[in-house]
Amino acid sequence: MPFRAIGNGVMLLHLGFVVTNRFRELERPQTGRLKDVVLMATVTGFESLRIPRKSDLKQFAELFEPLFLGSSNEARRQAAAALSQCAHVPESVALLIGSMPISIAAIFLTRSKAIPDRTLISIIRHQGPAHANAIAHREDLSPSIVDALVEYHQFSAVVSRVEIPPPSIAAPPATAEDEDRPSSDRVTRENKLRDEIRGLARAGSRSLHEAGRLQPIDELHQALLMRFARSGEAVLFATALAAALSASRALAERILLDVSGQQLAVTLTALALPDEELVPLLLALYPHLSERLGSSNRAEALLRSIDRKTGLERVESWVRADRDGTARPVSHEGYFAENRLSDPRLQETRTASAAPPAAAQPKRTVGRK
Repeated sequence: MPFRAIGNGVMLLHLGFVVTNRFRELERPQTGRLKDVVLMATVTGFESLRIPRKSDLKQFAELFEPLFLGSSNEARRQAAAALSQCAHVPESVALLIGSMPISIAAIFLTRSKAIPDRTLISIIRHQGPAHANAIAHREDLSPSIVDALVEYHQFSAVVSRVEIPPPSIAAPPATAEDEDRPSSDRVTRENKLRDEIRGLARAGSRSLHEAGRLQPIDELHQALLMRFARSGEAVLFATALAAALSASRALAERILLDVSGQQLAVTLTALALPDEELVPLLLALYPHLSERLGSSNRAEALLRSIDRKTGLERVESWVRADRDGTARPVSHEGYFAENRLSDPRLQETRTASAAPPAAAQPKRTVGRK
């Protein structure tokens, strides 16, 4: 085997190729990214299983958690994006990824179809509003998920409105004698403060209703209304609309019963729904509004005819009547009104039918008396 001396070093030549260890060093991962490589290799191996067995799911769940928690955020995002395409994911893995910060969990919560409903409900109740918004953008939302989203939104609104009032007068510094013996005044103040906090907590959910002011719609309910309108799910749309109005479902159903779309257009305008979403939503629920009228369609003409201030007052009156219980019950509304004008062509017929029957004529007999 030939050797050639170059300076103070020795280089080994074999069949014209230089044998060195530098090429192997390039293939070695960095020490800090070793777990990232192992994590992605584990995820890739799990992706190759078309129908994983129960033992495969259990083994993957045991391997995934320590690798995922020990990897970098970039590797976690890549693993979450890869697993969002899998049809089968262990429930513990789905809960772990969904509980991560929204920058990591967003794509998994939005796209993955392998997350059970109970896992999604747990994430909604224990994580922040960003996780709830990501779940609201899923393509398939079951009624239980919708109820959990609405419940979370209402609870967050109540908590944000309940505030503890600061004390009006600062208490004087306590002396040694005050600390030794209980103060009846201090106990009284503490009990009074507790009662005020309890009263605020009980009245928090009613404060907005008593004010009688309609609040603008939030992003969560916007996404729910658009999704249910496009999918044609009228029942879920009515539920989401009732939650946005903080009113009963019966009021939302009465609004949808107006086949002209005017009541829904007034309601959505009062809720300050973005203008770019008004027309697509109306066309999804009332296709006949797509009829062309000059350079626009009926939906656009309907929205132009609505005065925002008047519409807001009108919808607020509906909501107040619904909360007071003075709204009329839900009933079927046909195309033709019941109090339409009478048809003059049928006047004689109705008069004849209303007249009493004539007296019975005596029966005529032939050849007898």
